[in-house]
Amino acid sequence: MQAKILWADDEIDLLKPHILFLEAKGYHVTTVNNGDEAIDKSSEENFDIIFLDENMPGISGLEALTKIKEEKPHVPVVMITKSEEESIMEEAIGGKISDYLIKPVNPNQILLCIKKNLDHRKLISQKTNSNYQQEFRQLGMQMGGRLDIQEWMDLYKKLVYWELELDKIEDQGMKEILMMQKKEANNLFSKFIEKNYLDWVNGDDDAPQMLHTLIKDKIAPTIGKEKAFLIIIDNLRYDQWKILEPIISNYFTVESEEIISSILPTATHYARNALFAGLMPSEIEKKFPKLWLNEDDEGGKNMHEKEFLEANLTRLGKKGKWSYNKITTHEAGKKLVDNFNQLVENDMNVVVYNFVDMLSHARTEMEVIRELADDEPAYRSITVSWFEHSPLHDIFKKISEAKIKVFVTTDHGTIKVTNPIKIVGDRNTNTNLRYKAGRNLSYNAKEVFTVKNPQDAFLPKLSLSSEFVFTKENGFFVYPNNYNHFVNYYGDTFQHGGISLEEMLIPFVVLNPKK
Repeated sequence: MQAKILWADDEIDLLKPHILFLEAKGYHVTTVNNGDEAIDKSSEENFDIIFLDENMPGISGLEALTKIKEEKPHVPVVMITKSEEESIMEEAIGGKISDYLIKPVNPNQILLCIKKNLDHRKLISQKTNSNYQQEFRQLGMQMGGRLDIQEWMDLYKKLVYWELELDKIEDQGMKEILMMQKKEANNLFSKFIEKNYLDWVNGDDDAPQMLHTLIKDKIAPTIGKEKAFLIIIDNLRYDQWKILEPIISNYFTVESEEIISSILPTATHYARNALFAGLMPSEIEKKFPKLWLNEDDEGGKNMHEKEFLEANLTRLGKKGKWSYNKITTHEAGKKLVDNFNQLVENDMNVVVYNFVDMLSHARTEMEVIRELADDEPAYRSITVSWFEHSPLHDIFKKISEAKIKVFVTTDHGTIKVTNPIKIVGDRNTNTNLRYKAGRNLSYNAKEVFTVKNPQDAFLPKLSLSSEFVFTKENGFFVYPNNYNHFVNYYGDTFQHGGISLEEMLIPFVVLNPKK
């Protein structure tokens, strides 16, 4: 199909060679010699791109631009001008031009401008596909080797990079190839975790930076030297951080970005308590028997984060002034924004923001949210939409204005589950779909990662014969006696608690306010 071009210039006859050149390239060009005619033609027909001379008698190009955009706001308009005055350029750009050219223009400039504006998506798609095809082979070779944890983190970063790049184009085939590669990576990563995780938590020198020592290793050393905020966005995956980063970068520069490892289970009860306490779950249970709640205990399992944090900071010898705020509603977020000035004198302010976790649960339970976040790109998109209009966005702005450093992290990620795995347990078995804790569990050992002795993983021993069982990759536990209901209700939902790249490899980012 021929692209249709409208070209308005009071010296249009002198541009006949340019017109013939474009028509020879397959474009259909309509010409007019004043702004009024440009407005009329644009109203009568649909053009793919419009070229406007800025300096025409009567209605100027800038005035014509305004009129055309009122009726056809999405048509790309290119301004052609003899002047390089900054004021003209600012006025044109403010009028939403797609591009501008300085006279005299040559045919190749015009052709390049058209391709840039009309064939932009196609050219980007072709380039992205070509680049990923080259990377695909390299990633495959990497996965075939014996990777250490840092190499796994680097590989995951690359997979997320290409996932976000392919989101921008419409080639479904390439996206499916990437998803297959990501699935293979998760399969191999799960085997890697099975082999190495218990060594990590028992002091292996090759262990990565882990969540339960994050405050001691990365945050406490700064307390007393400079003011800082620690913002924990519950359930924030690395890919979600990468799509929020451009917004946050309006106010901050990224001092450092790294991936760290969560703990098992990758669930809030265990991971976030471990983060604040600076201890593994069985150590928390032993040190704080009245505050730690096990799976079958009644009550909220994350009600004592502030006490755990206080004990951790005291143990580390940090006596500065600090605050802790957990935000679980929009109103609570707005209240924190309103009271922000009370925080700026503190050495450290900790903010737990619960939205992303609530989004994943809402997507499971509410059909409308499931439809809005139907797949991974949509799930990321709804995260961005929320953030842009959230009090958390305002909090970042205020921290930047106050010139305070920010640490951003999470407790665990989440994965879209599609593979049902049968398990049988007694009535006291916990309800999480990605891990089970209890006794008399019956399952196929090849499908799961089992910790027969919870103490080996620094997990509470619920009874003499209790064990922890974790799903891998995209699996989720279902009970055989209600199999179809579980599969239909929970299939294709986002869950956490098990072993996957998305759940275990989480972002830790240090931000400095822009000056």
